[in-house]
Amino acid sequence: MKPAFRDLMAGFPTGVAVLTTFDLDDSPWGMTISSVCSVSMDPPTLLVCVRNGSPTLEALLRKGSFTVNLLHHAARPVAELFCSGDPDRFSRVSWERPALGGPHLVFDAHAVADCVVSQTQEVGTHVVVFGEVREVTHRSALEPLLYGKRQYAAWPASA
Repeated sequence: MKPAFRDLMAGFPTGVAVLTTFDLDDSPWGMTISSVCSVSMDPPTLLVCVRNGSPTLEALLRKGSFTVNLLHHAARPVAELFCSGDPDRFSRVSWERPALGGPHLVFDAHAVADCVVSQTQEVGTHVVVFGEVREVTHRSALEPLLYGKRQYAAWPASA
């Protein structure tokens, strides 16, 4: 069933984001995700799904806040960097510290949402983290980066 389920989900293209947070000692943490979904407009809430045991998840839960950096089409190298496990990933990108949440990827995100954890739900191998959106920042007009059929692509040009 696992290969069939993976193939099913590979056929469902989605946006690409980098989830970021700070640990209690102020160290930045982050990882590439494609499981982001809007949940509610009132209060504005989104969800992210993070693998159980992820150091980013552990930091996020300790801190109680996080940021979703929606990547633009030219940020594929950043998506690959943040899913590589490279311990020096934050030294290889430009980022800034917001008042709330995690690092903002200055040149790689077209939009950013700073969130506070409102609830969590463990489901199988992952934890669903619900975040109440406290701040949205639009960083560029570049088109979103997409992922589907196990490859990256740019949003198609408008007709």
